[in-house]
Amino acid sequence: MHLARFPRRRYTPHPTPIEHLKHLSRELGGPEIWIKRDDLLGLAAGGNKTRKLEFLVADALAKSADTLVTVGAVQSNHCRLTLAAAVKEGLKCRLVLEQRVPGSYDPKASGNNFLFDLLGVDGITVVEGGSDLAAAMNAVADDVRAAGGTPYVIPGGGSNALGALGYVACAEEILAQTFDMGLALDQVVCASGSAGTHAGLLTGLVGASSGLPLTGINVRRTREEQEPNVHKLATETAALLGISAPAREDVVALGDWVGGGYSIPTPEMIEAVRMLASLEGVLLDPVYTGKAMAGLIGLIRRGHFKNGERVLFLHTGGAPALYAYQPVLQGA
Repeated sequence: MHLARFPRRRYTPHPTPIEHLKHLSRELGGPEIWIKRDDLLGLAAGGNKTRKLEFLVADALAKSADTLVTVGAVQSNHCRLTLAAAVKEGLKCRLVLEQRVPGSYDPKASGNNFLFDLLGVDGITVVEGGSDLAAAMNAVADDVRAAGGTPYVIPGGGSNALGALGYVACAEEILAQTFDMGLALDQVVCASGSAGTHAGLLTGLVGASSGLPLTGINVRRTREEQEPNVHKLATETAALLGISAPAREDVVALGDWVGGGYSIPTPEMIEAVRMLASLEGVLLDPVYTGKAMAGLIGLIRRGHFKNGERVLFLHTGGAPALYAYQPVLQGA
């Protein structure tokens, strides 16, 4: 996989660490749990979208864009990081925020919503859940053009084939790191939302003939809805790279820990967030990594992994959203 032929900005000058969660492993029994710390990626407060934006922003600059336009939920980590990339590159940024939970947008809210203001967003458009998000972004892009600007539209989560290259690169990074560490992994687990991280990581692992199974833990959709989304994007990403696509049976995206829906807290998520903080000093977020870790914990308790297996959990960041969920998480 010759990734160097794709233009790329570098927002993180080093690989993110892989760490052994020895206290959590001891608490749960069964497999050894390891964590890939993509919460420590560059840009404001880090997170997985940084890897995708390295490719997407490079493309925007190559096309002489002066304004990034993107979409996300009201506490979107992707929107925070897109805005941070725009600031770093001297670009403007316009956001479309979807109220996936009715009435959830509050311009004075903490978490990422506060950071949008602090980072100097150039405009926020709020739409209701289920809106035509592509049309909403195109309308904002038209406004930018009408004002004499040049917009570059980035899909939600940065999840198109170009953005997914960020996690093809991450797959290569993981394989190189674990080789250097002498760490023979047995399985990998990640959150599965807009599908770019899941699809890119899967494409990279399969493309490298790693033989490593990847399990996605859904944060929004059922298994029946999400697996085709991941496979479609993985196929598009492989086509962009000119390699064979992952097989449909390689795609696993479990929906057992979604709960009431996207961003809606669950008891399992609360347990996972508090457990990682108190046992390992690692902050998860309530929307993505909290539910994904709840899935990993649930799978361990079900006996899904063999004793002594080495399982890598991909930490995709998002800790700033914790502060918007303080009443739910504090003293639970």
